[in-house]
Amino acid sequence: MKLAICNETFVDWPHERAFEFARECGYTGIEIAPFTLAKDVRAVTPQQIQEMRALAERFELEIIGLHWLLAKTEGYHLTSPDAVIRTATTEYLKDLGRCCRELGGAVLVFGSPLQRNLLPGVSHEQATEFAVEVFSAAMPVLEDLDVVLAIEPLGPAEGNFLLTAAEAAAMIEQIGSTHCRLHLDCKAMSSEAQPIPEIIRSYAPLLTHFHANDPNRSGPGMGELEFLPILEALAQIDYRGWVSVEVFDYSPGPERLAKESIDYLRERIEQLMG
Repeated sequence: MKLAICNETFVDWPHERAFEFARECGYTGIEIAPFTLAKDVRAVTPQQIQEMRALAERFELEIIGLHWLLAKTEGYHLTSPDAVIRTATTEYLKDLGRCCRELGGAVLVFGSPLQRNLLPGVSHEQATEFAVEVFSAAMPVLEDLDVVLAIEPLGPAEGNFLLTAAEAAAMIEQIGSTHCRLHLDCKAMSSEAQPIPEIIRSYAPLLTHFHANDPNRSGPGMGELEFLPILEALAQIDYRGWVSVEVFDYSPGPERLAKESIDYLRERIEQLMG
């Protein structure tokens, strides 16, 4: 399995130091949060793109894509009743896709709970219609770029819209594009009634990307969630995408988070293969 890590894990480290340490730990992929480059992705310069690509090449890392797409932005919302805001969100998704492709990536992970949650007066049915509208309008550009939009269900601790893999899968079906797929996150799946391995097997045909973390918001192996059955399910469905470490509690520090997470995953993979 291909192991990656999200770059915001390294908090305020310079990109060079973060990339070098990720590779030293054994990661072969790195996932970028756009806000680590610029508050607005359209402000990312060609020089920054070149520098990031050069660093990835230097440290033999693959930039796999972008996540936390709307974090720290203003004026965008997936389920807004305001058509102007929805159009702006679509256009921003297209710009994210262009940045992703320029960096060498191929996936946009759409989580961003604060920019998708239900607003006052908007029903779940209306929000679904708005979200499908926004995503569908962006798909032709993403298809031309060969960038996949990976819709991420998030648990109730994060928000109140698209909380389950089933809801995300239903939306993907409505959008009907080969470049709109499913992203699964361990912390989020832990809030569902169905066990994580069963969710993985149930939605195998749609799965394109995967985040490894613990419900305690730390890295895999740093909490109580046992990953052997999860990795076994990924192996059973012949998942060939990335398993990317994403954490939300940075208090252990970048070194521990990066090193202990990959060491734990490797131990479980060896156990699985062994």
